[in-house]
Amino acid sequence: MTMAAERFEIGIVVARRKLKSAWATHAWVPHAALPAAPAVVPGTLLSTGRDAELFYAGSFEVSLYPSETGHYRDNLASGRPSLWVALRTGEHATFEIATVTADPYEGEALAKGIGEIVEPVPMPPEIQSQIAAFVEAFHQDRPFLKRQRDRADPEALAPHGRRGSARRPRDEDT
Repeated sequence: MTMAAERFEIGIVVARRKLKSAWATHAWVPHAALPAAPAVVPGTLLSTGRDAELFYAGSFEVSLYPSETGHYRDNLASGRPSLWVALRTGEHATFEIATVTADPYEGEALAKGIGEIVEPVPMPPEIQSQIAAFVEAFHQDRPFLKRQRDRADPEALAPHGRRGSARRPRDEDT
């Protein structure tokens, strides 16, 4: 595992959306990332709307890795830089922050998992600047090297003892 070159703490805001369902009354969904963790207790109600309530979920330490700078650069250049927030069900039908990443490919892989809610949220400009500086400091272009395949041996799958019989000799036959 690669060591993290930089870590920074952010705050996460989640929405509790009302559902019209016989099985559930609400759903927790990542809503926003804050450029720093505020001095607010996790679970604090921030606002109430017609269809949703916003809560401060807590802080999370995001790690950046030098080997992933190309992915961060792709994210920043996408036109909609995002952080991917994964929530998992906690005690008493609440949630907990499972992970937060700035790597869009890791975010896509997280979304394929089962049991976690994963959503991209807009990346605040302060975090964009911090990640851009990290990419500038650590990015190294790596040439793409296409692996050369070994030539196939046409005899590799041929039956043994090709001349005459196709069956293998048994110990008694020799």
